[in-house]
Amino acid sequence: MLKLMKYEFRKTWFTKLILLGVTAVAEILFLFGLYLENENTLGTSVFLLTILAIGGVLVIGLQSVITLHQDMNTRQSYMLFMTPNSSYVILGAKVLEFGLSVAVTGAFFFALGTLDITLLFAKSGELNQLWNMIQDFLSRITLANGTSILNLNTQTMAIVTFNMLCAWINMVTTAYLAVTVSAALLNGKRFNGLLSFILFLAISWASGWLEQIATQQIPSVETSMLVQGGIALLTAAVMYVATAQIMEKKLSV
Repeated sequence: MLKLMKYEFRKTWFTKLILLGVTAVAEILFLFGLYLENENTLGTSVFLLTILAIGGVLVIGLQSVITLHQDMNTRQSYMLFMTPNSSYVILGAKVLEFGLSVAVTGAFFFALGTLDITLLFAKSGELNQLWNMIQDFLSRITLANGTSILNLNTQTMAIVTFNMLCAWINMVTTAYLAVTVSAALLNGKRFNGLLSFILFLAISWASGWLEQIATQQIPSVETSMLVQGGIALLTAAVMYVATAQIMEKKLSV
């Protein structure tokens, strides 16, 4: 399994290296703007870092799906399926490498964002005061159903990040299933791609509906997001088992 994970990592290391390098440049730009108190430079760097944080996680997932599609439909990784490993192990290595990459990337950008916000507030007392006023205002508001509004603190933002990363992992593993169904069950059939896409949309909708039903009675937004994240990970595990089963029984490369 570890060797297969290293193999999967080597396929995507260059993209991650580029992401890290561009992020380093954007962070230097942020620190430079903060030191000189240049609002234009600060605004540009914050925009770039935000785009990199969101786009980086998205690209890692999309690249993982594209790689799986190529593995199944080209001779790119023909020898991979000739190794004495079951489909569960091969797919498991892909899922673990992707999941760890997303988790590490998300944690990295969360820590970097927390550090940058702390530096920004330390530099500007007015921003810190405004932020405290917003937090105090939101803490006094509840929705009509008694649900509390989010408190904009580090813990809450960590929960939001966790929820988003889990949702993305769920979506990518669902895409794994759709790609596998396309390659193993619908290969050569009319409207192959369309049917696979409809399957992806249907499963995504069902997953979202399940999360909504499971959390509609939870009064706390933070707790609700944690439960949603847990359900998303559970759904991702189901997608992994279903995909590996189809690969094991029906896939021919």
